[in-house]
Amino acid sequence: MDGQPSRPGQPTADIVNRIRDIPIYRASIERGHFPILDKPEIAHGFPDNWMTPVLADALAAGKAEYVLSTGTNHARMQIIRPPYFLLDSYYQLWSEHPDISDTWHDGCQRVSLTTVLATEHVARVNARKRGEPADAAPGSVPDLDDRRLDDRTCYVNLRLDPALWDRDDVERMLAEIRTAQQAHPQGRYHLDCSGYHLAHLVRKATDWGLWDRFPQPASIVHAYEYTPVNVRRFLHEHFACPVIDLFGSTELGYLYYSDRDGRYHPYLDKMSVELIPVVPGSEIFSMIVSSVRNPYMPLIRYRSGDCARTLDGTPDPAKIARFCGREKELLTSAHGRGPVAQGDLDDRVGAASPRIFVHQLGVHGDRAGAELRYTTFDGEPLTAPEAAALRAGVEDLTGLPCRDVHRVHLPIGKSGKYAWLDRDGAVPGR
Repeated sequence: MDGQPSRPGQPTADIVNRIRDIPIYRASIERGHFPILDKPEIAHGFPDNWMTPVLADALAAGKAEYVLSTGTNHARMQIIRPPYFLLDSYYQLWSEHPDISDTWHDGCQRVSLTTVLATEHVARVNARKRGEPADAAPGSVPDLDDRRLDDRTCYVNLRLDPALWDRDDVERMLAEIRTAQQAHPQGRYHLDCSGYHLAHLVRKATDWGLWDRFPQPASIVHAYEYTPVNVRRFLHEHFACPVIDLFGSTELGYLYYSDRDGRYHPYLDKMSVELIPVVPGSEIFSMIVSSVRNPYMPLIRYRSGDCARTLDGTPDPAKIARFCGREKELLTSAHGRGPVAQGDLDDRVGAASPRIFVHQLGVHGDRAGAELRYTTFDGEPLTAPEAAALRAGVEDLTGLPCRDVHRVHLPIGKSGKYAWLDRDGAVPGR
């Protein structure tokens, strides 16, 4: 199913035959037309709307499992997939990526620096395998072996908000990274991360004189959330190896990868993608994915909720230039110029100053104005010219008068990911 379907938006006859027994698709097969599949339809009647004899047997045999999709600031969705579905997708792409496949084939360990929820999940799974209580005692720190996903991957973050890591946290994580590095004959390892988390670690290691304890990775992948242009720039300044972005999801696996120069390439194994304007005339596109990569829950014309822009503004999935945020988080501009995505605001922020680290747009309930809160890599407020450029950029983009607010800390969300938009107009911080 690589590439695009023979009829725009509709599955091939081979795909229809594969999904013929799945209840949710029966009406579409009878009509000869598949409408776009949204998340509420997937959840309605779950799991009976997906159940087939093959799936029931797979669940009974442990070849399929129930999991929750990863959520940033929205409700999570229950899905069915093979065990380690997303990990296998990651490993396959890593092993074939033109810029970093050497670190896979060279046997490099993978150190994962991402949300504490991911670390806790791995620790719970390992505890269950040992027949121990899944939830550790309050305040206990799982050993590194307890945070090992398999013989290739371990997780190191143990705190929700990376901005609040203390020196002990940083020294422990650097020591665990060195353990992975020293396990390789040539001292090479692969660093898997959220871009924000890695940037926080670099800042703290530098500020506390620990940078010389940070082993340089042989390759880096950030794949957990949108990584702002300033964060990408910051990482490229501190690491000489390829820094690669992977785009995907729990339910789909990985669909696109960037090369070391930031250009995106499709990785549509057993899937295809349609791009549909989020509103008529917009060059922000909603991603509609058809995939049989997951044999137990194939998704046909599934609205992933992600938005993209292309190189030339046309709906060509081979020309995607960036993934610019979530469809539910689009902001309606006040001057009628169409919706605003996370990536659009990020461009304006990055153009105003490369020093801005975390940023968040607060929009007042009456839409009388906006507030751009930000932290900086060096901890200092923007200069007057930088602040003026920031306000002007936000106002031009959103149509809302804007004031800038420097914070020393913007808290991370309970999912371990940052929210770029606050529609209530107020967020705790300092």
